[in-house]
Amino acid sequence: MRHGFLRICRWLDRLTTWICASACAVLTGAVLAIVILRFGFDTGFVKLQNLAGYSFAVLLILSLPYCLRRGGHVRVEVLSERLPAGYGRVADWVALALFIVPVFGLLVWAWLPDLAYSWRIREGAIETGGLGGIFLIKSMLPLAGALMILQGLAVLLDPRLTDQ
Repeated sequence: MRHGFLRICRWLDRLTTWICASACAVLTGAVLAIVILRFGFDTGFVKLQNLAGYSFAVLLILSLPYCLRRGGHVRVEVLSERLPAGYGRVADWVALALFIVPVFGLLVWAWLPDLAYSWRIREGAIETGGLGGIFLIKSMLPLAGALMILQGLAVLLDPRLTDQ
C-alpha cells in the first residue's frame, strides 16, 4: 500500500512539474508579447494580460507542492546542529501533523464553497473583454492544498526523500 501511495505521489509530482513548466512558458511568452505590443506597436491586449496573470497564479500556487517534494522549502533550524541525528525526522513529522495537514486541510475545506459558487456561475474575468475561465484558476488552490498534504506524507514515507 505504501509503494502504491508513493507511486501515485510521484506521478502527481511529474504532473505538477509539467503544469508548472507549461505555466512558466506561457507566462514568459505572454509577458514578452505584452511588452512587444505595448512598446513596439503602442497597443494592448486585455486577454493576453489576463493569460499572464492566470499563468503566474498557477505557477505560484503549484510551486508549493513541487518545492516541498524536493526539500526546497525554507527551514529555520537554529538548534539542529546540536541535537541528535533523528531530530530532523521528528521535526518533519511534527511539522506535518501540526502545520501542513491542518493548515492546508483548512484551506481546502474553507475554499470549497467559494469554488463551488465560482463553478456554478462560470466566473469570468473582471475586465471587459477579458479572458474567461477564472473558475478554472480558482480550482488550483484546493488542488495545491491537497497536493501539499499528499507530498508531505510522501516525503515522510519515502526514505530517499528524507535525507535532503
